[in-house]
Amino acid sequence: MRDLANDIRMIAKDLFDQKRLDTLVGFEKGSAGARCRPVLIASAAEARSLAWDATCSNNLAVYLPFLFQRPPQRKGAEIPLPKVGFVVKGCDLRSIVALVKEKQAPRENLVLIGVPCRGMVDERKLAAAIDGAEIASLEDGDEKIAAALADGRSVSLGREEMLQDACLTCQQPVPEGVDVLIEGEARPVGDNGDSLVKSFAALAVSERWMRFQQEISRCIRCYACRQACPTCYCKECFAEMNSPAWIGVSTELTDAMIFHLIRIFHQAGRCVECDACMRACPMGIDLRTFTKKIAADVRELFGFTPGFDLETPPPLVTFTEDDSQEFITEPHKT
Repeated sequence: MRDLANDIRMIAKDLFDQKRLDTLVGFEKGSAGARCRPVLIASAAEARSLAWDATCSNNLAVYLPFLFQRPPQRKGAEIPLPKVGFVVKGCDLRSIVALVKEKQAPRENLVLIGVPCRGMVDERKLAAAIDGAEIASLEDGDEKIAAALADGRSVSLGREEMLQDACLTCQQPVPEGVDVLIEGEARPVGDNGDSLVKSFAALAVSERWMRFQQEISRCIRCYACRQACPTCYCKECFAEMNSPAWIGVSTELTDAMIFHLIRIFHQAGRCVECDACMRACPMGIDLRTFTKKIAADVRELFGFTPGFDLETPPPLVTFTEDDSQEFITEPHKT
């Protein structure tokens, strides 16, 4: 199997040597042997720490708005924006495209290194399969994932069974329009997972509402979902405003439900279904069903899916005279 990590290191080193980068956002091995974590590097020497494997699940686009925040400036002063590189899967790139469209960074200041994605391991599925044992290292094969456990045992697991649900339904595993595309194998295009949405939509309105209440009743208002989401970048979230105060700050159910409803609706036309919010949730709340329902509604009503095209405007920032109005006039049908 091709050593993608080595390819990433070589490309990153060359980009720094050519003075094309100030910062690169990628992955490095974590302190626990079985997981990669995000890293920001600033030199060719640091490129040797870069890594890539089936645990690189974070959506790195979440760091983009922060890296392009302008510091306070004196009138007339001009501080140049940095040149920032990202190592991107298909979902990371789709989020970056959405952020560029929303003027969070100019495309010319980004250097995008695309990696074809074979799918990322679901840590919760993996933990369940090994009864929560500590993992020393993982070896990612074509069909199997070999886990070396800290107690000396070795476990071989079916790769497909260990993948995240978001990866199993991914429609765009190969990033397009990047500056450098690394050669490698990508997983087949998934079925988009709308069967999950259809089964939820088939429920009566009262049953859907009950399902939503049951899930959100476990929310502890830690905001991990918001922090992990690349397109939740407001400097002041409505949930924390006090003038006016939109909702309370407790874990009272109605407050938690309003927070999630508004956050999910804010993702209409922007959510790339990467499941970063669901992975971050310490309570294991099924946010996937609700974010996918919004994404499916946008596809049905507007024929739009967040992709790699920088020119197509998102549906909620434009309109046409023949846009469907059913979601306003007949909401019971949506």
